[in-house]
Amino acid sequence: MALAIFAVAMLLAMNAMVEREVVPYHLLFLGLTLVYGFRVWPLGQTLVVTLLITALTGWILVAHQLADGSNRAEWAEIPLMPLLFLAMVWHARRRVAAQREVEVMAEQRRAALIREREFFRDASHAIRTPVTIARGHLELLDAGRTDPIAREDLAIALRQLDRMTALSNRLLALARLDSGNAVRPQRLDLAHFLEEIVRNWRSSADRVLQLDPLPVMPAAIDPEWLELAIDAVIENAAHFTGPGDRIQLSCRAEAGWFVIGIGDSGPGIAADDVPHVFERFWHRRPPSGSMGSGLGLPMAQAVAQAHGGQVTAGVSPLGGALFEITVPAGDQLVID
Repeated sequence: MALAIFAVAMLLAMNAMVEREVVPYHLLFLGLTLVYGFRVWPLGQTLVVTLLITALTGWILVAHQLADGSNRAEWAEIPLMPLLFLAMVWHARRRVAAQREVEVMAEQRRAALIREREFFRDASHAIRTPVTIARGHLELLDAGRTDPIAREDLAIALRQLDRMTALSNRLLALARLDSGNAVRPQRLDLAHFLEEIVRNWRSSADRVLQLDPLPVMPAAIDPEWLELAIDAVIENAAHFTGPGDRIQLSCRAEAGWFVIGIGDSGPGIAADDVPHVFERFWHRRPPSGSMGSGLGLPMAQAVAQAHGGQVTAGVSPLGGALFEITVPAGDQLVID
């Protein structure tokens, strides 16, 4: 309605402003262009409005210049201004079409991610029950076996079931992280948190775990998720080291962030492998021959990213691999 009133006003001004009618004439097409830039009309409606305004403005221009005998060179503007407007219409419609295509692709991508998360969740739950049943039966068989070869075969089967259990748990963890809002940061002392993790691993691992002395470090983390991430990285280090090898944990502050370092004295990461270490289901067979799930490091990366940080891979001062997990300091946490 406002555009119609403006157009009528400009037409009346053209009719009244003899010898100066080109001023409202240009303002009319400028107004059309500005309005169309904010809202794209249907093509048929656009063409009808353009032809109607072209006919009315052209009639006024021709009538005035025939009456006063002025220079008729301005008649060239009668087709030029509508053509300029239609050129803008063409570009605007292309932009809208491209935007719609992007929206369709984004929706398809979102749907694919939802299906992937649902698959991870469903697969994780589906794996747990048969693994639990199989483990129970194998443990019963193991208890009654004396043949060392049979017991070794049962031990191999149990290790594979452990691997499937880890795979199931990490699939479910990744599905939760991918869905968003899984992480609930809280303020806590990161130094004490790391000490507890190292203490737990020392009681169960035959590696030499060390933690540099740390001051109080108030961090903004979800302790459950970050513990899973650090455990996954330490487990990866254990796979690539042998009994008595060293795994070193450290932590330093960097401009509002804490960087947790986990290095080992193993063989390190080959240069060709560095771009792939955080890919899901990608893994390199460790020297011990014990294969992981291929989801530990990707899960650690997902946890760090959910905190706003990241995990990077490099070379440890001990000569092996170094993974650094970045998490926010406590002053970055906003509590509602």
